[in-house]
Amino acid sequence: MTGGLSIVILGLSITSSWGNGHAVTYRALVKALTRRGHDVLFLERDRPWYAVNRDQPTPSGCRTVLYDTLEELADRHAAEVRAADLVIIGSFVPDGVAVARWVVATARGLTAFYDIDTPATLARLAQGDQEYLSADLVPAFDLYLSFTGGPTLRRLEREFGARRARVLYCSADPDLYHPETMPLRWDLGYLGTYSADRQPGLDRLLLESARRWLDGRFAVAGAQYPAETRWPAGVEHVAHLPPAEHRAFYNAQRFTLNVTRADMVAAGWSPSVRLFEAAACATPIVSDPWTGLDRLFVPGREILIARGTGAVLAVLRNMPEERRLALGQAARSRLLAEHTPDHRVEALESYLDETVARDVRRAAVLRG
Repeated sequence: MTGGLSIVILGLSITSSWGNGHAVTYRALVKALTRRGHDVLFLERDRPWYAVNRDQPTPSGCRTVLYDTLEELADRHAAEVRAADLVIIGSFVPDGVAVARWVVATARGLTAFYDIDTPATLARLAQGDQEYLSADLVPAFDLYLSFTGGPTLRRLEREFGARRARVLYCSADPDLYHPETMPLRWDLGYLGTYSADRQPGLDRLLLESARRWLDGRFAVAGAQYPAETRWPAGVEHVAHLPPAEHRAFYNAQRFTLNVTRADMVAAGWSPSVRLFEAAACATPIVSDPWTGLDRLFVPGREILIARGTGAVLAVLRNMPEERRLALGQAARSRLLAEHTPDHRVEALESYLDETVARDVRRAAVLRG
């Protein structure tokens, strides 16, 4: 089952990373899928916001096709969806419920929902929000692939009826993210789109550090920050940083900051793609604490945990350079051993094999 599969992915966007973290995840995944011998078609709804901000119109590793309407999707791509060995639909796809119903009704191979926003999805389902997924669709997929691991997987199966909920974390491509020798411009940097529930952590760990340490150099890169945001004097803000410039941004920092959204902290086991990108660059990471982080990187050896401004400033001001460099190298070694796109594809292939094997056994039992 795992060799040379025909795969169709319907996702929010692979062509534009502007204001979303989905694109970099899909780009890394399809590149690794192709490297493993699979054929990938990516179908993306053509939306004005992404159309004017496409930083990678033709991503490598897949054939990308844009569509305008649900009718066009069905008319032009039903045969490909029907013939595919695996069809994956991602979270936040426009008109996602209608698209998912069409996929489940049309596909003859395996189907999977890839939830890049699992805590947000579960909160929406609990409130009856059906923007891109409805509760009745959860059991319709052969696999529910989740950015969040840990207890959330059992919850998906127990409360929402998912047939098989399995974790498929994001990753970082070491071909794109790696150490580079360059001048260190900032003591602490942060890369992330504005989020109201993440902003208190950013303010506590980075902005307040800048207010207290006037000689420090800080940077925040990300879109959608309110125009009235007041940046401290020592903070440089970059409105948008395309993926092609991420590596240089990480490598120009002494330390990088990871701040996690409140719903992901509550769920635990929800790493950001920025965590893996920084590790791949061997940039030492300072992170807010959340359950499951210690299963991805070892605190104190591969990552640093900080709950408040004082802890951040103690690291920035006092850590010996030798230990700082060792911390970054240890994180990169862990990344290369466990968190590359190839590791994610291997996990996906194992889930597919498991699904097929269970379905074969179930069919045999039913036949008596």
